[in-house]
Formats: sequence, C-alpha cells, structure tokens
Amino acid sequence: MKKVLSDLNLNIVEMTDESATLDGGDVLFTGQEFFVGLSKRTNQRGAEILADAFKDYAVSTVPVLDGLHLKSFCSMAGPGLIVIGSSEPAQKALKIMQQMSDHRYDKLTVPDDVAANCIYMNLPSKGHVLLHCTPEEYPESAKVFEKLKDHMLIPVSNIEKVKVDGALTCCSVLINKKADA
Repeated sequence: MKKVLSDLNLNIVEMTDESATLDGGDVLFTGQEFFVGLSKRTNQRGAEILADAFKDYAVSTVPVLDGLHLKSFCSMAGPGLIVIGSSEPAQKALKIMQQMSDHRYDKLTVPDDVAANCIYMNLPSKGHVLLHCTPEEYPESAKVFEKLKDHMLIPVSNIEKVKVDGALTCCSVLINKKADA
C-alpha cells in the first residue's frame, strides 16, 4: 500500500508512536471534518496523530460502545449525508457527532447497523454513486437507500465479509486524484 501511495505522489504520514492505534474503520471523513471512533482498535493517541496530520480539519472523537468500529454503524452516503444505523449505540454516537460539530449533516437512518456501512463516490461520468448491501441481505435497509433518487445505487454482497466482522468500506481505499494525462 505504501508503494502505491508513493507512486501516486501522495504525502505519507507514518505513526511511529507504538502506543498509538488507529484503524481505518474508526475514521469517518465527512469532507468537512473527521470523526474518530474510540474502540478496541483505535485509541486517543491515534486520534491525536490523525489530527496532527490533518491540521486543516477538525478531528472529534466518538466512543464506540458497541460494534467493532465507528463505521460498523455509520458512513457517508454523499456530501453532507450521514447514513446511520437505528440501534441505540448508533444513535448515541450520532448525537455526540452532532454536538461536537459546527457543521449540519442530513441523516439517512437504516434499520440495520451493518447496512449503514456503504461507499459513496462522485464519479465524473456517473455522478453520485453509492455501493450498499444487497436487498437479499438487508431488505428494509435497501428500501431506505432507494429513497436516494439522485444516486446511482449499486448493491454489493457483504455476505462473506460479515462473517469476519467486515463491511464494504473494509475492502476499499478511495483516492481523490485526477489521472495523469
């Protein structure tokens, strides 16, 4: 991964503090700010290092009381749109995020926490694209996603990944970089 990022001429920041832990599943970038879930895999020191690396953005921590990661029950479904699960821990985390933020976000609440983990992309040729769990896996949550009329919705199976506490964002690294001509 480091080689690929270097080949793309991206700035790489390494965490050298061995007491710091930071898992990508606990980092939610809204486009305006970062929310970092404090979980079994991410600690305060990891959040501090992220804040040092991205000084132009606010970084707020959110306790993850249930589930593996912050993104086990929320993600971004578009600019200013947070998808959130309906469980009590997910809703408590959302309330904390809303209290800590100077920005206002729209929310899309899905019945299944795991289904809240989706991948949003704004593609030049396609517009708003959202990868989300299939209706076979989470039929009620899929109905909620169908309300997003300005998105190209692409259902993606998460059946195998969920067996190891994985989700759609676990298998992706999105890089916002124009291709070299």
